[in-house]
Amino acid sequence: MNAEEIKQLENELWGAADDLRANSKLTAAEYKDPVLGLILLRYAQNRYEEAKTTIEASLKEGPRGKPALNKDHFLAAGAMMLPENAQYEYLANLPESEDVNEAVNEAMRSIEADYSDLAGILPKNYQELDSDLLRELIRVFNKDSVKKLNGDVFGRIYEYFLMKFSMSGAGAQEGGEFFTPPSLVNLIVNFIEPDHGIVHDPACGSGGMFVQTGHFIKDHSNKQVNEAITAYGTELKSNNTRLAKMNLAIHGIEGKIIESNSFYTDPHDLTGKCDFVMANPPFNVNKVDKKKDFVKTDKRLFDDVGIPKADNGNYLWIQYFYHYLNTQGRAGFVMASSATDAGSSEKLIRQKLIETGDIDCIVAVGNNFFYTRSLPCHLWFLDKGKRAENKDKILMIDARNTFRQINVTLRDFNPEQMEGLTTIIKSYRGKDVAEQFKSNSWLKEQFPNGKYEDIEGLCKVASLDEVKENDWSLTPGRYVGYSIEIDEDFDYKKRLGEIHGELGALNNEANDLMQQILRGAA
Repeated sequence: MNAEEIKQLENELWGAADDLRANSKLTAAEYKDPVLGLILLRYAQNRYEEAKTTIEASLKEGPRGKPALNKDHFLAAGAMMLPENAQYEYLANLPESEDVNEAVNEAMRSIEADYSDLAGILPKNYQELDSDLLRELIRVFNKDSVKKLNGDVFGRIYEYFLMKFSMSGAGAQEGGEFFTPPSLVNLIVNFIEPDHGIVHDPACGSGGMFVQTGHFIKDHSNKQVNEAITAYGTELKSNNTRLAKMNLAIHGIEGKIIESNSFYTDPHDLTGKCDFVMANPPFNVNKVDKKKDFVKTDKRLFDDVGIPKADNGNYLWIQYFYHYLNTQGRAGFVMASSATDAGSSEKLIRQKLIETGDIDCIVAVGNNFFYTRSLPCHLWFLDKGKRAENKDKILMIDARNTFRQINVTLRDFNPEQMEGLTTIIKSYRGKDVAEQFKSNSWLKEQFPNGKYEDIEGLCKVASLDEVKENDWSLTPGRYVGYSIEIDEDFDYKKRLGEIHGELGALNNEANDLMQQILRGAA
């Protein structure tokens, strides 16, 4: 199945499922978990059938025939051995007289009983769905086209449904934090290149950073994702934790996801041990209790200036990400735009971090990249293994004018822009990217000389001395400047005269209207 066919199927499945919800009394938030659970169940069934064929072919005849299939056979094949009552065909063929809602709940319980890693995470609230609605949903995911899908395609469908639920406001009650837009996740992964070792997300939401890391490894390595990395996630919200575990399961990624509050715990004990850290933490969290003993002695903070006086958690998160890294580690994370210029105690922390020489790059991202909020943000990149030539430099990229307009309220990076931005940082790191500068149309437009150079309004390699002169600001716009394009064929003087004329006419109309109102009032 090619990319276009997958996209068509994604749209078809979402359209069918969303139409069913529209004709029910359920909100998107109430509907989300049961639907994602059915996708996971369908995926498990497909993996079961695929593995069963392979296992049976590999088993050798003995004196009493071939040995019976068991759970270990399926685990070795990367699949679950589903009990009969949890198999999709069984549920799809239940007689109308049977309680389908309880049957699906029992299917989920059976899987959890057999697989402790899934214990407590599968949805078991199907009694809240109308039985006819549930039967139709099962039929939607039991089409022949869906039965033939492999794991990679199922992973894409699961991500697509997560995205669509986020866009429809299903995460509003949780701050919309369960899903980070693919463009931002992809840029973070492309910039830090997480292809080995320990990968940590201390605010992991539904686990999208791990999933994209899996895609990156598949595209850039001969290793399987579970050979290349070990994934650790921490998530505050119970529902998000379940989503993350389901997301990893459906993508075949082994990972340890713990439900906990990263402000008051370090449940994986990973300080100084991580090869890569990625996160989209909740911005501007206030009322963090800084009097707690754990906060006051937290080894993830700088000893002298670590606890910010401002009532938000941005500079706690930033320090966590930095201190989780080992001596060669890289981090990429989303942060509120206000953090790059924050003053007082936060500026002291930022100065301390800048002076380490480990800030690698800051990317300014414009409005409307998120589904649930329209504010701009910055992507921060840290690298404790920076090459010596860059130790006293920071790459500043202002990408606020780089985007593709998807609709009135949503933007992303198109493939050319994504590759172009990634090429900029690769060039800064000394990699050979001459071919990309020749072949990428966005790069050719931005860099007419066919190689990296500081471009006004887009990018600049700033020295630490320049950053110091700018009061330790990390806002890219301060360094890259503003590109002003003048259209030589446009008569600005004439148009300005027309605008003044239009404004004068409007003022006259307003005065006439005011006089009429005053005469009427008299």
